[in-house]
Amino acid sequence: MKNLPHKKSIPLLKTIACCIIFLSVSIAAYGDIRLPALISDGMVLQRNAKVIIWGWAGSGEKINMSFLNTIYHTTANEKGEWVITLSGLNAGGPYTMTLHGSNIVIVKNIVIGDVWVCSGQSNMELPMRRVSPLYEAEISGAENPFIRQFAVPQRYNFNAPQADLELGSWQQADPKTILSFSAVAYFFAKELYEQYHVPIGLINASLGGSPAEAWMSEEALKQFPEKYNEAQRFKDQSLIDSIEHSDRQRMKAWYELLEQKDEGYKDPSGPWYNPAINASNWDHMKIPGYWTGESLEKFDGVIWFRKEINIPVSMTGKPAKLILGRIVDADSVFINGVFVGTTSYQYPPRRYDLPDNLLKEGKNILVARVINNIGPGGFIPDKPYEIIAGQEKLDLKGDWQYRIGASMEPLRGETFIRWKPLGLYNGMISPLLNYSIKGAIWYQGESNTGRPLEYRNLLPALIRDWRNSWNQGNFPFLYVQLANFMKAKDQPSESQWALLREAQLKTLSVPNTAMTVIIDVGEWNDIHPLNKKDVGKRLALSARKVAYGEDQIVHSGPLYQSMSVEDNRVILSFSSIGSGLQAKGGELKGFAIAGVDRQFVWAKAKIDHDRLIVWSEKVPEPIAVRYAWADNPEGANLYNLEGLPASPFRTDEF
Repeated sequence: MKNLPHKKSIPLLKTIACCIIFLSVSIAAYGDIRLPALISDGMVLQRNAKVIIWGWAGSGEKINMSFLNTIYHTTANEKGEWVITLSGLNAGGPYTMTLHGSNIVIVKNIVIGDVWVCSGQSNMELPMRRVSPLYEAEISGAENPFIRQFAVPQRYNFNAPQADLELGSWQQADPKTILSFSAVAYFFAKELYEQYHVPIGLINASLGGSPAEAWMSEEALKQFPEKYNEAQRFKDQSLIDSIEHSDRQRMKAWYELLEQKDEGYKDPSGPWYNPAINASNWDHMKIPGYWTGESLEKFDGVIWFRKEINIPVSMTGKPAKLILGRIVDADSVFINGVFVGTTSYQYPPRRYDLPDNLLKEGKNILVARVINNIGPGGFIPDKPYEIIAGQEKLDLKGDWQYRIGASMEPLRGETFIRWKPLGLYNGMISPLLNYSIKGAIWYQGESNTGRPLEYRNLLPALIRDWRNSWNQGNFPFLYVQLANFMKAKDQPSESQWALLREAQLKTLSVPNTAMTVIIDVGEWNDIHPLNKKDVGKRLALSARKVAYGEDQIVHSGPLYQSMSVEDNRVILSFSSIGSGLQAKGGELKGFAIAGVDRQFVWAKAKIDHDRLIVWSEKVPEPIAVRYAWADNPEGANLYNLEGLPASPFRTDEF
């Protein structure tokens, strides 16, 4: 018989056993192989390049990796860091990778192809879900396991470049996952896949509203002292905490006061969304449009809008959608007293699904409670306002009733700390730098239009910074020029947006870059134009030229090259004319000309073989020409015969 421990020793043995278990678990956890978030199931590895597989393990731990019938060996350094380098990978897959150390890690469904970093602000971030009404066929047919996206978590850090991402996974394109893909990046990838039949990986590192300096390293920011110093300030977490606390308290107090003052909620038995209330004394307003009139032009607070609509029986008893364009700033919507949806800020399209049994034959009451916190409020013009049921549509534009619920002082916006210099580079770019890529696509600039001349240096500095950081040479960097936006002006004028487009144009002097011009796909009333397909397709043309070496491809519209003056006419020459110049849709528009007085007037222009001749009878001695020089160069129509628009330009820099 074995000697059993004395009863009094059992608690001690349990304690020792627990310590041994805890110690063994701790050692195992410390020694286990760990991979970065990017190196995970479904990843796309860059073909024909040096590819790094890296991670962490116990100090001195030996690691074996098997991939594509080859065994690789490495040892973790004293910090637990290890690296394995692959080369000569050909496009294909799916494959499996197995790593052996104190534990076994298996990475499945790996494909080898081309990897693109997709970065910038909201127009790059904008998902397919937002543009889905335009692209229903593309979404339903998006089943492609060889187009994949990794969405980088949106986070900032001012204190140190981060080594890894908190989370994230690779997603294959299908009708469900595609809704979260960057729309621009997806159409870009789709074009490339159809051209080369090579897997395309998209690393989507983008954030709405972000200026270029947020995506730059600390070293790169040193040439911009003001931005560098601001980055240093935000290394202080107590400063961030203080700002965020102050913002929260201020905004919370504003909305609490708004709720208290709102007359529409004062009577619990008869809130203003109740269809039975008496609205005979409500005022009237034409919708859509910005609020106008002496009492509303600078109004901040809440206004209730009400419309009686007549629904035919053919639109009842079936799924329906309520489309309310865009509203500044926030809305809560009711039909027949039933809440149907809300949107908390001005940019997303208002699309609300309605229950099958909500609409009834005859009279229905639609109510929208609209909050405007600062600046002009209203219903954005030139957007759809309608109810859709099956194939039928009911137009909601026209006369609405309205009543003020509460008037408020303007609410100052929050401090967007995530947009400060350096933060996004450290938090979202630094963790990607070991990952081999084909190149980058960049859609950004709207947030830098306040200081457009500075962007002449910022964008080239960012490109150099990324290339230095990735240490992969001058990889292709393809970027999108700003779209047309805001109301068109009757006369030639100065423009911050035009100046920033010029800064983007000048960046073409940086080697291995290309610019996509989109002054013909924007929307005057929306900083987020829905046409992302043409943007992606034009970026893909640039990639075919710059990244894939198709020298015969015409990837750009006409680019201004030089000018001369003959009598009272200016002669312009261009590069990137392709098969020739054309005036799309009629005679040339968008040209302005000036003499020594520097007063620009609209000019006439005509195509003369590969040149343009520009003149105005009002300017007998011209010295300068501008083309599409406006926030919204409406009507500008110089293209090459390949159908690509000319970049805006000016011959003067007074």
